[in-house]
Amino acid sequence: MITLTGSGLTLGKLKQIIIGREQVKICPEAMRKVMKSRDAVERIIADGRTAYGINTGFGKFSDVKINAEDTEALQLHLIRSHACGLGEPFREEVARTMAVLRLNALLKGHSGIRPVVLERLRDMVNQRITPVIPSQGSLGASGDLAPLAHLALVLIGEGEAVLGGIPMPAAQAWERRGIRPVRLQAKEGLALINGTQAMTACGALAFLEAEQLALQSEWIAGMTMEALRGITDAFHPAVHEARGYPEQTAVAVRMRNWLDGSRLTTRQGELRVQDAYSIRCIPQVHGATWQVLDYVREKLEIEFNAATDNPLIFDEGETIVSGGNFHGQPVAFAMDFLKIGMSELASISERRTERLVNPQLNAGLPPFLSPEPGLQSGAMILQYAAASIVSENKTLAHPASVDSIPSSANQEDHVSMGTTAARHAARIVGNVRRVLAVEAFCAFQACAIRGKEKMSPALRQKWDALSEIIPPLTEDRIFSCDIAKIERRLLEEARISGLNSDTGSGS
Repeated sequence: MITLTGSGLTLGKLKQIIIGREQVKICPEAMRKVMKSRDAVERIIADGRTAYGINTGFGKFSDVKINAEDTEALQLHLIRSHACGLGEPFREEVARTMAVLRLNALLKGHSGIRPVVLERLRDMVNQRITPVIPSQGSLGASGDLAPLAHLALVLIGEGEAVLGGIPMPAAQAWERRGIRPVRLQAKEGLALINGTQAMTACGALAFLEAEQLALQSEWIAGMTMEALRGITDAFHPAVHEARGYPEQTAVAVRMRNWLDGSRLTTRQGELRVQDAYSIRCIPQVHGATWQVLDYVREKLEIEFNAATDNPLIFDEGETIVSGGNFHGQPVAFAMDFLKIGMSELASISERRTERLVNPQLNAGLPPFLSPEPGLQSGAMILQYAAASIVSENKTLAHPASVDSIPSSANQEDHVSMGTTAARHAARIVGNVRRVLAVEAFCAFQACAIRGKEKMSPALRQKWDALSEIIPPLTEDRIFSCDIAKIERRLLEEARISGLNSDTGSGS
């Protein structure tokens, strides 16, 4: 059971909730803060004071005063009108993560929302009533309005949800769990949809996969090094300490550990003086990606525990401020950075694959690892496929955060496009896994040719694990099936790994 307090939520805890299926509970002290901020909203209504989103319209309508008897209808109209997401829905894990993150943010006690609404968010998470949330339609400022409105629809028993893998009307899902949906009151609809939880949820799950992929890329690169009889001197501790980046040094340490005991790797001057960059610069390039991951982790965990709606209530209602914490620029930058860092892991991996299959570069291995060069093409087109994905990543890596389109009659005249950045980051992470799977396949085949008995003990274990799902290459076959199997194995290992860990692995 994970206790949510409005602070202290980490990627490790989030993974336990979403992947490990831990349930959540609400901290009583946090709930007391929630009740105090709700009391402030009630006083504003009773006193007839004007406050944005409580008794005014929204966006360009912020100057329109709403009568007290219409405040409940105002919230209902808000949710229905803003639930205009488009495109394919987010996967269920993203939608559940959105609910967890919104609950945690509201528990900070600055939003003026009733405890019952937070209890329903908790029930949504624990009972696994998952909102169907279209993935397109957010500008990433004023919050992720459209996606979060679809989440809020389910809270009030409207829209669509998934329960036990079956899509159904939200009201039916609540009924099956014996729980009544909520009726929103003043401020509550706005509190639910003013936030960055769609981009942050999508980005957080992409990050969790990316972090594990960065680790997996190292043993895959190590296997390639053995297949190419790479020079281990490039990983000498002094080289990396001389530069000073801790992430680079940590990659070099792990590479030395993976290759320890190998009878396939070489030393300077034995076969050649130095390797190509895609081999020699593994610590420098992979280490730089770990620097990106460290940055992204920090920004995501800040956002997990941030109050991101508007207006915010302070001093037990004495201070109510309309601000802009819903603006997704910090997350947008982080997601664009993640896109670039992960794209480079695929780029350097594809270059190593080229060296494994190119007879001019692969140190005597058969052309394209073919069992009968000419009659059989071997892994020739696998490199094509990897190159295609690397090229696609270059397009997806274009920063979304440099774009902005004004909205709400120019009241909301600068937006982050952070959700687009996060969606593209998730696509890139999936693409990187496919490129690494191609490298792993080729390195697996090449090491079988070199002599798997000469591999390092650590990498031989990885080779044996791969041999359980793919056979050595003795005849051309449908290689997409092999790549899909490796890809699934990498994903399964990533989901299991680090479930009880709260720290990064870059340094």
